[in-house]
Amino acid sequence: MQHSPSYSTAGLRSEIAAERRELADVLHGLSPSQWNSPSLCTGWRVREVAAHMSLGFRHRIPRIAAELVRSRGSLDRMTDRFARRDAGALTGAQLAAALRDNADHPWTPPVGGPAAALGHDVVHGLDITVALGLARRVPAERLLPLLAEVTPRTLRFFGARLENVRLRATDLDWSYGSGSRTVARPAEELLLLAYGRRVPGVDI
Repeated sequence: MQHSPSYSTAGLRSEIAAERRELADVLHGLSPSQWNSPSLCTGWRVREVAAHMSLGFRHRIPRIAAELVRSRGSLDRMTDRFARRDAGALTGAQLAAALRDNADHPWTPPVGGPAAALGHDVVHGLDITVALGLARRVPAERLLPLLAEVTPRTLRFFGARLENVRLRATDLDWSYGSGSRTVARPAEELLLLAYGRRVPGVDI
């Protein structure tokens, strides 16, 4: 997905770097039990999510391509295999360092540019912090470019089921949809819903 023209590439890159450094600090402070706690990503602990977040930094394209072939062309299977293997091979300190040391890395997902990279980092960070009940809040300047990208197409892409629902942020000037049922929650929780996540305490 492409970012809105109102958000410059340089600005998005700056927010990506800041997000990675802040998340590295969060990861560095986790206890062993927190590292092994379930995340919002079904089937992954916090450890697997952190390993997945730095996949593009730690492995070269030929290695990733070979793993994709081994996974019979399934991107989901490929990323799952990498996440589980790397989560078992790397310590928490190494996983945190992989984010911090690559804060300015130009990686982007296979689909989309810098806005998609920002979404990858922000949403997976929330997969960790929300699941653990941590108090960290994502700054509005990182949420707004991602909320601006929410469309019926992106909802389908992420498997979000929001039929007949209107999303309204309680902490930002943003809403989406025209359904008869309004879900009014903090913007970062609505972003998780738009990315197909189940948010604790939110019934859709």
